[in-house]
Amino acid sequence: MVVSRLAGAVRHAGESVETLRVLDLGAGNGIVSDELKKFGVARLVGLDIIESAREAALRDRPAGYDEYFVADMTNPDAETSSALEEWRLDALTCVAALGFDDIPAAAFVTAMETIAEDGWLAFNIKTDFLQKADKGGFAALVKALLDHDLVELHLLERYRHRLSIDGEWLEYFVLVAKKRGPLPPDIISRFAGSAASQ
Repeated sequence: MVVSRLAGAVRHAGESVETLRVLDLGAGNGIVSDELKKFGVARLVGLDIIESAREAALRDRPAGYDEYFVADMTNPDAETSSALEEWRLDALTCVAALGFDDIPAAAFVTAMETIAEDGWLAFNIKTDFLQKADKGGFAALVKALLDHDLVELHLLERYRHRLSIDGEWLEYFVLVAKKRGPLPPDIISRFAGSAASQ
């Protein structure tokens, strides 16, 4: 869902999916790489905080990623930051990893800053985590990005992601947007600065 919506938005904007250099945040065992490869993206870099996720991806999908980093994006080390910069990334995907304390808003903002100033963003998130009562910071982050015109919104779609173990549908949003430039210092400080200083 997320990858196909990203591809559709990129093409609708008159750009090429095949030239995208994608950072897959919260890559896990690499399932998203299968979908991105179907669209023929130019480069694909995976990133997760857990070493065993990288091991699983390399085992199950050895050709899935051009590179796979293990890093804490709330406070990445200089070597990782430099290596990511060298990939000249211009798109960020994050699928089924936001809002469950797996990837805090601070890590997402830091990852956003690793992609080009006019780069693409595509992620999904459970509807609960975009409500005003959200404690994880994503509702406030998305609101800030839109209210301050920091991204150009191409798609915001509510859909049924999957069934829960109780047999109830879990409702998600998929969001596809394009950055309008670098994030301003106050936004970085608000959402990523406190985490980086810990």
